[in-house]
Amino acid sequence: MMRAVMCETFGPPSGLKEVEVPKPVPGPDDILVEVAATGLGFATGLIIQGLYQFKPTLPFCPGGEFAGVVAECGANVTRFRPGDRVFGQSNAALADFLLVREPQCFGIPPGTSDALAASLYGNYLTAIHGLRDRGQLAAGETLLVLGASGGVGTAAVAVAKTLGARVIAGASTAAKREVALACGADAVVDYTQENWRAALNDLCPDGLDVVYDPVGGDLAEPALRSLAEGGRFLVVGFAAGEIPKIALNLPLLKTAAIVGVNWGGLSDAHPEENVRLAATLNEWLAAGTLVPAPVTERPAAAFVAAMEDQLAGRITGKLVLVR
Repeated sequence: MMRAVMCETFGPPSGLKEVEVPKPVPGPDDILVEVAATGLGFATGLIIQGLYQFKPTLPFCPGGEFAGVVAECGANVTRFRPGDRVFGQSNAALADFLLVREPQCFGIPPGTSDALAASLYGNYLTAIHGLRDRGQLAAGETLLVLGASGGVGTAAVAVAKTLGARVIAGASTAAKREVALACGADAVVDYTQENWRAALNDLCPDGLDVVYDPVGGDLAEPALRSLAEGGRFLVVGFAAGEIPKIALNLPLLKTAAIVGVNWGGLSDAHPEENVRLAATLNEWLAAGTLVPAPVTERPAAAFVAAMEDQLAGRITGKLVLVR
């Protein structure tokens, strides 16, 4: 048996329960991992409330990103053996043990803590895929990152700096903007101000080359309007809860592109692409060219309070629950 956090009905974090459930048994293609840390994104808080783009079948154990130690390997597993430190993504990561397949599992780089490793998979692979592959961000270009103090945003800042871009970080409070600057942003903008586009224009009078938007809501259109000719607007998510409706004359007039960044869909449909992205991540980490953002660590037993703080916007960086 093992402990696992279960969502039995859709609702707030206070409805989650930690219960005893059977420990999973690996099949021939599975890796059984003893979980040391679980990374939680803002989307996890939406999923447990039934507010995300998809609804899991109840009951379920939330959480996807993890770091831990290989406990057992199925007969067909070739890249790992018991005792290896690994990170990746699977289902049911808020538990003592989980099962994962090889394409979603990677060795933890030497010198990387469990907490930091649990923050790497989703946010950094999304940022590499989004900024390098989808947005074609080039050295010297100017990027605006919305929601720049959260896990998704801080990863985008770090990846963009690795690619040689100038980064303007948008965030709602002075403390959050300080976090973004500490993660490498070159300048910041307060998008809660009515005239924030004017402040943005002062920082980039020639317009933005790329926008990285995991927030949506009423920030999307002003950011799109701030693009330079030929700019790229990357749609990453909708943390604001509202999916914006954009007038299509705007990209036409600016000869700009609105580009979807669906890393989750890519990794499901093309697992080999995930391996390629993770190889890039590990290469950058080993070379020291990518400096990961600090994470917010909480004890795993405090999962309710931690998720409540995340949904209320009180968490900066990636939220990681450590067992």
